[in-house]
Amino acid sequence: MSSNAISGVGTLFRRWSGTAWVNISEVNNITGPGMTRETIDVTSLDSTGGYREFIGGFRDGGTISLSMNFTRSTYDMMKDDFESDTIQDYEMVFPDAENTTVEFSGLVTECPLTIPTDDKITSDVVIKISGQVSIESGSGSNS
Repeated sequence: MSSNAISGVGTLFRRWSGTAWVNISEVNNITGPGMTRETIDVTSLDSTGGYREFIGGFRDGGTISLSMNFTRSTYDMMKDDFESDTIQDYEMVFPDAENTTVEFSGLVTECPLTIPTDDKITSDVVIKISGQVSIESGSGSNS
C-alpha cells in the first residue's frame, strides 16, 4: 500500500501585498490553524438518558505560529503587521499535486525574537485568524 502523505519541504507561507503574494522567507515550522468551535449547553429537565445536550456555537479560526530564522526584511514585515490595526491576508501553499492553499486573514499578535548564545537568531510569530479559514485546490502557485 502506498502512502499519499507529503513532506512539508517546499511549503510556502505568503502575505498579500495588495497587488501580489509575497513569500515570507526562512520559515522553519508552521503550526496551525488551530480551529475550535464553541458549544452551547441546551440540556433541559426533559432531556432523556441523563446526558447533557449541545448545539454548535461560534467557530474560531485559531492561530498560526511561524518559527522563522531571523532576517531583517521578514522581521520588518511581520513587525509592521504587528504595529498595524489592519487585518492582513495570508496563505500557505502546500507542495502537493493539487497546489492546496490554506488562506486566511489575521492580525500579528506576537513578534518575539530569540537570541541564543550558541545558535541562530529566530522569531516565533503568532497570527490570530479573523474569520473563516479557506482550503482550496489549484489557487496557489509553488513559485
